[in-house]
Amino acid sequence: MTIPSSAQATLRRLMELVHAKDGRLTRELHREPGGFGLGQVPASRVPDATTGLVCGFCSTGCNLTVHLRDGEAVNLSPTADYPVNRGMACPKGWEALAVLGAPDRAVAPLLRDVDGRRREVGWDEAMRTMAARFHEIQAEHGPESVAFLSTGQIATEEMALLGAVAKFGMGMIHGDGNTRQCMASAVTAYKQSFGFDAPPYTYADLEESDCIVLIGANPCIAHPVLWQRATRNPHSPEIIVIDPRRTETAMAATLHLPARPKSDLTLLYGIAQLLIEAGAVDRRFVEAHTTGFDEFKAFVRAFDVERVARETGLPADDVRAAADRIARSKRVSLWWTMGVNQSHQGVKTAQAAINIALMTGSIGRPGTGANSITGQCNAMGSRLFSNTTGLLGGRDFADPDHRSEVASILGLPVERIPSRPSWSYDQIIRGVRDGAIRGLWVVATNPAHSWIDQEDLRHTLGKLDFLVVQDMYHSTETAELADLLLPAAAWGEKEGTFINSERRVGLLKKVRRAPGMALADFSIFRLAAEYYGCGDLFAEWTSPEAAFQILKRLSAGRPCDISGIADFRAIDEAGGVQWPYPADAPNTAPERRLFEDGRFCHADGRARFVFTEPRPLPEPTDEEFPYQLLTGRGSAAQWHTQTRTSKSDVLRKLYPRDPYVEIHPDDAKALGAASGDWTVVESRRGSATVRAFVTPTIARGDLFMPMHDGSTNLLTLATFDPESRQPAYKACAVRARLARGDEVRLNINESMSH
Repeated sequence: MTIPSSAQATLRRLMELVHAKDGRLTRELHREPGGFGLGQVPASRVPDATTGLVCGFCSTGCNLTVHLRDGEAVNLSPTADYPVNRGMACPKGWEALAVLGAPDRAVAPLLRDVDGRRREVGWDEAMRTMAARFHEIQAEHGPESVAFLSTGQIATEEMALLGAVAKFGMGMIHGDGNTRQCMASAVTAYKQSFGFDAPPYTYADLEESDCIVLIGANPCIAHPVLWQRATRNPHSPEIIVIDPRRTETAMAATLHLPARPKSDLTLLYGIAQLLIEAGAVDRRFVEAHTTGFDEFKAFVRAFDVERVARETGLPADDVRAAADRIARSKRVSLWWTMGVNQSHQGVKTAQAAINIALMTGSIGRPGTGANSITGQCNAMGSRLFSNTTGLLGGRDFADPDHRSEVASILGLPVERIPSRPSWSYDQIIRGVRDGAIRGLWVVATNPAHSWIDQEDLRHTLGKLDFLVVQDMYHSTETAELADLLLPAAAWGEKEGTFINSERRVGLLKKVRRAPGMALADFSIFRLAAEYYGCGDLFAEWTSPEAAFQILKRLSAGRPCDISGIADFRAIDEAGGVQWPYPADAPNTAPERRLFEDGRFCHADGRARFVFTEPRPLPEPTDEEFPYQLLTGRGSAAQWHTQTRTSKSDVLRKLYPRDPYVEIHPDDAKALGAASGDWTVVESRRGSATVRAFVTPTIARGDLFMPMHDGSTNLLTLATFDPESRQPAYKACAVRARLARGDEVRLNINESMSH
């Protein structure tokens, strides 16, 4: 195939920047005069200074003050006056710089030869090969035969450019992000209930509630800074925790409800029925701002306290106590995370929490809300602007008016925009398994570790004709399977924006040069467009800040409107800006919540009560597999598949060296296991050899394993919420036994090799 001359010119310019010797602290394409920050001042003339940027781990969106010497980052501390973290940081934030200098950073493209070995190549050969192979696959099997899997861990502008290049330029139909694994159920619930994916809260609500209900959430470990804010609440709030484990958060609760795994939907319906019986419904709010309450009221009559106690395993008095505490409170906020979302009925469980907020009028006021806490640092940016299963700006690919709007804003022929949404993540994987998808581009995610039923996933990826992986490390489980590895810059080595859980647009800055030939993802996507022959369609996307201006136009008039934010400097000076922030009526308050006027995003302006009958667990326990396996975050010092946190000597000392399983003392006694014993946990899909950790914080008949170890997803069940297509990681049937000597030796050898 013929490579456009513009591709070579773009590559030359990027390589000049990569090899520049002046140490400029700038964006990947460098700032023009007049930009904020240190501009184009040579490092030799840059005094010691500081600059703030948003952390690149979780969705909390903390700001970190990076301390610079000669224009390069040397240390950091949490930013004292940032409205999110207010001088706090979790262990991961303190070590954010440490993980950048790992010896397994990808520093050059790696191409796998016919003999199976990987060799370093230049960017020109890498991009020529990628374009040629994908073109060949599409020519033989059709445009849908190449797809991409993206992430919630790169900048919003990068996500948008990837989605635009892949779908509008390269002709792909299918592309999804790993936010499917953490947030899809909440997204679907919000869209159906509110009319838009609109988390309504601000973090200040944690400090203003007099009743905080946490459902499937352990913020003490998963979102430590948010938990710190909750502990600063001056109102001595009731803290009700719904979780089968007695987690660190549950230990601090005023009421812990250890409902059986995945029975929380029944419990929430039962609480709603008790609230109705207690006269705790805000009839004025319900009648003015919602639809469907009478039907919901009739539906939950069947969830009397006896039924709820029977199905959840909770004492009836505890269920009544929860409803009573909510009914007596004036400012109730309900919060959930992955314990709700990662379920076979996650959408309806989230909506059960939303229904309680609506019926009690607990929304749009300080200290209230039905509040989903996001997972990854930029999952909210992915939800709105990644152009995966939804069109840019929270639009719908199937809506011709939406396609026309986007085509007009971007100056593209409308025919370039697919008229149907992408397959979801699991459907893309199934497409690979079935041979419908032959080429795959994986960006900043590690599905060979993180995807459910991992053994099947690795076998499936082996069926691809060509696998491209774009990552900051060459050593991840997925990168090692790649036919072509593209080395990417990391957090702190590029620029753009993140959007956190409370809808705050925060700024990412370049404070360190990426190693070797690694490029920002934004630059790689530009190269892909040029080498594919569609670069002219994206001529306006010259830099992350130019892309941000495009996103402003795409958001204008939408619920997620950010058109009033002038530029990156404005974000920096404001300490982040929550959407909506429209150009015609910007709200400059540092903390803002949605629906204060009672108007929602459906055409009639009303929120909807949505509900359905609970469904049983897809894989119940039986005589062969008598335990229910739960999974989740194990430590505040670990992050997802540990491709970053495992690089820090400090963080590794803060969590157990070996993978482990939590087991109740009675179950451990029956197995003959003591804490520290190597134990084999088996499901119908695979087995894991882990250390036993005997603790009464896990219920009899349940086991718990952290998600951070690669063996956990050898066990998990490939079942999905039918509406959100989110995997149900949290519950499957397993058995356990003491490990044999050969299994222990094998596991120790594998651990040492890692």
